[in-house]
Amino acid sequence: MIDLLIRSVNLPCGAKNVDIAIDQGKILEIAPHIQAQAKEVLCHPGCLVTAPFVDSHFHMDSTLSLGQPRLNQSGTLLEGITVWNELKPDLTFESIKQRAIELCHWSVARGTLAIRSHVDVSDDSLMAVQALLEVRRELKHLIDLQLVAFPQNGYYRSPTARQNLLRALDLGVDVIGGIPHFERTRAEGNRSITALCELAADRGLPVDLHCDESDDPDSQHIETLAYETQRLGLQGRVTGSHLTSMHSMDNYYVNSKLIPLISEAGLHVVANPLINITLQGRHDTYPKRRGMTRVKELLAAGVNVAFGHDCVMDPWYSLGSHDMLDVAHMGLHVGQLTGIDEMKTAFAAVTTHGAKVLGLDGYGLQPGNRADLVILQASNPIEALRLRPARLEVIRHGQVICRTAAVVPQLLSNEQPRDISFVQDVF
Repeated sequence: MIDLLIRSVNLPCGAKNVDIAIDQGKILEIAPHIQAQAKEVLCHPGCLVTAPFVDSHFHMDSTLSLGQPRLNQSGTLLEGITVWNELKPDLTFESIKQRAIELCHWSVARGTLAIRSHVDVSDDSLMAVQALLEVRRELKHLIDLQLVAFPQNGYYRSPTARQNLLRALDLGVDVIGGIPHFERTRAEGNRSITALCELAADRGLPVDLHCDESDDPDSQHIETLAYETQRLGLQGRVTGSHLTSMHSMDNYYVNSKLIPLISEAGLHVVANPLINITLQGRHDTYPKRRGMTRVKELLAAGVNVAFGHDCVMDPWYSLGSHDMLDVAHMGLHVGQLTGIDEMKTAFAAVTTHGAKVLGLDGYGLQPGNRADLVILQASNPIEALRLRPARLEVIRHGQVICRTAAVVPQLLSNEQPRDISFVQDVF
């Protein structure tokens, strides 16, 4: 007898009415009409089963701190950094930990079971690093939390950032981060990229840099990141996050040089649709730039592009419930990804593409992989993007860890009450 059997569901690949057999935390078989006895059977006919959502870029140390000590009145990236620095003296280990745990619970409820979170190492106490390492240990049964050592105030601009970053890595942080466009000069920014990539090569670690999060078309640090990735043989281990300056760059430079360099270097790219379009273009009148990087063009060049949520209720973003379908929905609209295959790619940007960025082992709907699954009240990925539906069951290592009742609005009138499904069988 196996542990769990899921009956008559659809898959993102287009397969319909298949069963999924799960035993000992692994996917045993995916096929129609599996003949097996199971300790638990889940029946959601016609519903979509997907591998879990993945958030490729987040800031868990600042999450849910909105309004402390004040709100970001201008809505800019730089004021957000200022507000965060004003809050730092009042932060406590326990407050960081409790906010992070609450956010992780929200994530699980939304079907997100893997997060790459940047954690600020500018504070000499490394309080946030130690709090999130403890959260990672305590919640590993629920969620995969990958941490990036992030010198928020600049690798060179902040006097102790370099030694703090090394200390964070020694404590067990997984990824090397940076913010070259926040250094004092472009030369210092490029020098930081070289130093951080050389450190990654020495330690065998991945790199994920906040890169060119700016409206300035001359912010071109991604070019240096691509060069250093190739020079040091780091292909597949390096991520450029944000890249919003590409939204403002000359087409000739981007299409003839920059995107080919990114593709050649095997870089991952993470766009953050909700935050990119909120923070960027704040100094524009009209026409007003929206800031998200060139997702469609990068995808066409074969670059692995994922989407991140970036922030939830913090100095940079006042909204959010950590729903990656909200992120993909916004990315689809801003990137004009409205073709059938493009919409499916937007769904992949918060699932399989994100898993590639994080290098997740055993991820995906294949026999032998981890039985981490989400059952959605939708029949296919495009319908899921359109409706952002209920996560009926969230499954981790073959165990149901969160359940949401199906949402069925009922129209009441003088006639017989009528259930509303919002379903149109088009795709």
